[in-house]
Amino acid sequence: MSTYQAFEVTGARQFAWTTRELVAPRPGHVRIKVESCGVCHSDVLAVEGLRADPSRPVVPGHEVVGTIDAVGEGVRAWQVGERVGVGFLAGHCGECDPCRRGDFVNCADQEQTGTTVDGGYAEVMYARSNALARIPEGISPAEAAPLLCAGLTSLSALRQLDNRPGSLVAVQGIGGLGHLAVQYAARLGHRVVAIARGTEKASLAASLGADEYIDSAAEHPGEALARLGGADGIVATAASGGSMTPLLTGLAPRGRMIVVGVGTDPISVSTPDLVLSTRTITGSLTGTPIENEDNLAFSVRHGVLPLIERMPLADAPKAYEHMMSGEARFRVVLDAVRA
Repeated sequence: MSTYQAFEVTGARQFAWTTRELVAPRPGHVRIKVESCGVCHSDVLAVEGLRADPSRPVVPGHEVVGTIDAVGEGVRAWQVGERVGVGFLAGHCGECDPCRRGDFVNCADQEQTGTTVDGGYAEVMYARSNALARIPEGISPAEAAPLLCAGLTSLSALRQLDNRPGSLVAVQGIGGLGHLAVQYAARLGHRVVAIARGTEKASLAASLGADEYIDSAAEHPGEALARLGGADGIVATAASGGSMTPLLTGLAPRGRMIVVGVGTDPISVSTPDLVLSTRTITGSLTGTPIENEDNLAFSVRHGVLPLIERMPLADAPKAYEHMMSGEARFRVVLDAVRA
């Protein structure tokens, strides 16, 4: 194969199906034959033109699973034939102050897969070797792909809470992130409260491991959490600051709310609610590639799997629209292998 096909985007939602020449990977990089790529809400950064130069074509997609088929000069830890994954972070520089202190997630010179560098809406992609995570046996490429971003984000947030087993942990929003966060929280031994609008997701939440369900359209979610004794931690996944605002009063003293859902509207905070009970609100991005390997191993061992809808790579624009419609249940995954 001397060429491969990929979807490029420019401007806002301007997809182009292109043919590219297959080239050798640069030093420090590998070439990956893509098998599956998840369609994540963060793809809006590329597809909607929310980047520094929307006129420059880029291939979206940052939940990529495939097999290494070539390695560049200087790559020592990776071999042709290994099954690997690439998430949102495209590889840390190793030289900036955050990297020198071991904070690779906040590297000051790190590209973003599928946003500032080409991602996985393609048959082939190129990746920096220190962005790679090994994919374990026992999980398919389509199931593994969403775990590389949505899964890692959810598990990283729960680990930051650092709550003891049996503590009350709430997951707000039962969507692409939340349906995984409920599973992780249950497997970590927490008493899990799922929060969503309406009652239609109550039975699903219970099947995923939730012990309690709060319909935020029928009652104030903070007050409902307080009646349950107060949440030691909340993972807020819905992309709405307004829906997160009433959660704060449901935190127990010294409780923490970890925000992973990215909305455009603000979270409003009453300072007495924050200060008088020593509560904390913080954001969480994702994790490192080695933490992604830990995440995948945990997921396989404990049966944490995404609910997915699969579509062929050629239907990537339709898959993106389906994801954005909110009708997907719950992660859309592109199959990139030619029939």
